[in-house]
Amino acid sequence: MSDAPHILVVDDHKEIRESVKRFLEKNGMRAGTARDAHDAEAKLAIGNYDLMVLDVMMPGESGLSLCQRLSAERALPIIMLTALGDDTDRIVGLEIGADDYLAKPFNPRELLARIKAVLRRSERKEKLAGGFAGKRLRFAHLVLDSDSRVLADESGNETRLTSADFKLLIVLLERARVVLSREQLLDLTAGRSAGPLDRTIDNQISRLRRKIEPDILQPKIIATVRNGGYCLSADVEVLG
Repeated sequence: MSDAPHILVVDDHKEIRESVKRFLEKNGMRAGTARDAHDAEAKLAIGNYDLMVLDVMMPGESGLSLCQRLSAERALPIIMLTALGDDTDRIVGLEIGADDYLAKPFNPRELLARIKAVLRRSERKEKLAGGFAGKRLRFAHLVLDSDSRVLADESGNETRLTSADFKLLIVLLERARVVLSREQLLDLTAGRSAGPLDRTIDNQISRLRRKIEPDILQPKIIATVRNGGYCLSADVEVLG
């Protein structure tokens, strides 16, 4: 049982978090609960969790705000629980680092399936990034520390990347000078397919460009390929 995935369920409704906890434990997982963002951070400080199930709407700090902060600090997979039909929360959550979402009310079996899928994707990403783990990577005028997720330019100015930005940049660095479609990028970073109006990747590319491009109006590091997608137009050097 000690090797079972450890899930933190964060929801201000006691009956929801306790019922989810019981269901996960019945299905071979370990589970802890937290009633709000403050409680969640306290639990994370003393326990090792493999994934967080996080409600968007909570008193005090919202789930979206907590997700954004955690994504900038640690590589913890997060599944957001959103209100039925609330596309804004869903899209924002995915853009700031959430790995998946599920609308309330939900079937516990679907939540379990999504947890297992996100954990599998997380394991695959760790294996794919294995060649870059613990490495410093130079591209264009920048150096990325893959352990700390800190990006530094030639003048020594540093930027800490969010989880979502880091995932996207690693995918591009692993496939430097290869054109990747929006669908491929979404699959590689989030393990899902794009809907007809899904602008998640475009928004993430725009945000990442603001952190790495000398001239955001004329981006040269991440190039847009007409009718193709995006491409990292720089060579990557592993510094060790």
